[in-house]
Amino acid sequence: MTNQDVNLYGTVHGGVIMKFVDDAAGAAAARHCGFNAVTVAIDEITLMVPVKVGDLVHAKAQVNWTGKTSVEIGVTVFAERWNEADREPVNVATAYLVFVGVDAEGNPRAVPPVVPESPQDVRRFHEAEIRREHRLARRQAIDRHRADGA
Repeated sequence: MTNQDVNLYGTVHGGVIMKFVDDAAGAAAARHCGFNAVTVAIDEITLMVPVKVGDLVHAKAQVNWTGKTSVEIGVTVFAERWNEADREPVNVATAYLVFVGVDAEGNPRAVPPVVPESPQDVRRFHEAEIRREHRLARRQAIDRHRADGA
């Protein structure tokens, strides 16, 4: 990260990390789909440790779940000091994002399914289903509330 990314506290802006997360997740979604996928929701992002200017930052992005046209990508962000090669990278952020596969006109299109292979993959898949159920329930509750004239 560079000095252009710094906030008033001398650490990297959370928004810079969020963009980095979205870029990594977008690449994973597009690679899984084999075509364009667009961000439709950032379900959760947790910024756990400040990132310092000069830190080397990298992300691990994984497809956790797929629906008919959507995919959930989990992202873990790590940082390490550029001059401390003997230290383990520090987990600085985690996030879950939802993407929709789109055709050339921008319309949703079916995405390839993800097949969980390991026990961790199965756990991620089921947890993604829980997050999806919560998103849909929240959306329905808000729609009902608005329909009631509130």
